[in-house]
Amino acid sequence: MREIGAFEAKTRLSELLAAAEAGESITITRRGAPVARLVPAAEREDRSAALTRIAALRRRLGDRLADGRATLTRDEILSARDQGRR
Repeated sequence: MREIGAFEAKTRLSELLAAAEAGESITITRRGAPVARLVPAAEREDRSAALTRIAALRRRLGDRLADGRATLTRDEILSARDQGRR
């Protein structure tokens, strides 16, 4: 993953967008500290799908709490954990 300063990112935005479109992730820094990440749109869609799955898992847990069955399977817990790490 490439890092680039905010000022340079501003002046080279078209080039950075082309790089992201080609699959590259770019971290934008200010005074050396990361402040943003430019990623390909496809990666963002994957995260959206993961968030949708996590929301469904939370709804199932809420339903189980309402029924007095506040349990999840080991696979459900590991799946939610793994989706949150992406």
